Amino acid sequence: MPQRPPARASLPETVLLAATVFLPTAAQGAILRRPRMVRLAAGCDANRRAHRTLAHLRRRHGEGPVSVLVPGRRVLLLLSPQDARHMFTATPATREKAGGLHHFPPDGALIGPTESRPEQRAFNEAVLDRDASAHRLFPALTPRIPEEAQALLTLVGSSGRPLHWEDFSAAFRRITRRIVLGDAARDDHRVTQLLDRLRADADWLTLRKPKERVRDAFLARVRAYADSAEPDSLAALVATAPCPESAEPLGQIPHWLFAYDAVSIAAYSALALLASHPEHAARVRTALDDADPAQPATADALSLLRACILESLRLWPIPPAIHRDTTAETTWHNGTTTPADTTVVFYRSFFHRDPQHLAHADHFEPDAWLDGRNDDNWALAPLSHGPAMLPGQDLVLYTAATLLAALLRDHKALLLLPRRPLAPPLPLPHTIDHTSLRFALTPK
Repeated sequence: MPQRPPARASLPETVLLAATVFLPTAAQGAILRRPRMVRLAAGCDANRRAHRTLAHLRRRHGEGPVSVLVPGRRVLLLLSPQDARHMFTATPATREKAGGLHHFPPDGALIGPTESRPEQRAFNEAVLDRDASAHRLFPALTPRIPEEAQALLTLVGSSGRPLHWEDFSAAFRRITRRIVLGDAARDDHRVTQLLDRLRADADWLTLRKPKERVRDAFLARVRAYADSAEPDSLAALVATAPCPESAEPLGQIPHWLFAYDAVSIAAYSALALLASHPEHAARVRTALDDADPAQPATADALSLLRACILESLRLWPIPPAIHRDTTAETTWHNGTTTPADTTVVFYRSFFHRDPQHLAHADHFEPDAWLDGRNDDNWALAPLSHGPAMLPGQDLVLYTAATLLAALLRDHKALLLLPRRPLAPPLPLPHTIDHTSLRFALTPK
């Protein structure tokens, strides 16, 4: 049977895709969010414009993938969950992503040599307890996270001003450093600044050369923490975990540090959703009121807050798109075929808000993560999907949910800005500027 190529976007459609999908997505930053670009994208609801463009392509070409002419590359846009499933289960990271991540140590699980990736990923999963019901560090995290929550509440209360993203982010990063590197790194802002410089350059992919001096300075600080690893930190687990020669342990630590950032943004946005949906906020407060005074939250409260964070990532995914490269000739669900080395694009913001495959597409529905409605739905990838799913997702979600629980246990959150409510009757925006959100945290 002769091979059939996928439908091809016309020249006007390609221009429209560049203007509404590719350029706005790249401008916001895939590895480090650019606040000004995020603010601009939210102002014009850029993700909604991208959604309309992709919906137009699907109406015109059907649910099969659509190829786009990009100089020097074969690019394929996915438009159906069936093809998304194939992408997530069969393809590794793209050249661009690997090129961006090469600003970091070049032996991480995402970008190391293909033949060593299984060993690197196995090492990651062992340290991050992917297959465990709960990460072994959870008991040690229980006092640390409320400590940082109390410090944040004290800061906001003493200043007399609302909770800003900068304050929340700083607290979350202190927690992240304590979890990954140990308590000694709590106030090591320099290690975070160096990592952010690497991430900012990585957003330019292969257009910028890696800054070796910055990378060396960052790695020197990380190595110092690893060499004197504190108990109850990921650095200590790295020191004791079986590690094949090909899986250089220090190469994984930078990815763990910045993997927390997307979840911190989602947690802050989830706070806005709870402040705008009193019925869900009341359920959280009820669950928190049942907690033992010695514990930050009940299991029910953490489960509900975890679902709220996942729902925040569904509504406003970070970044909006996932890319993969095919490594062999690929046949898609409609029978079309593409050659190896084709860049495949899964635009999360389109799939996550697609009423054709999701009844609650434009509504805040955390229960869908609890009652099974979102299970096995390949249109949803808040933290990726398939074999490439974030191995430490339970750890980062536990961290974020516990922080929200500690903040909300004795306080109510009132959303001050933006003044536009994030609840019915107005539809939820497809793009949100988390940096502009402001909250009044008032004692219950």
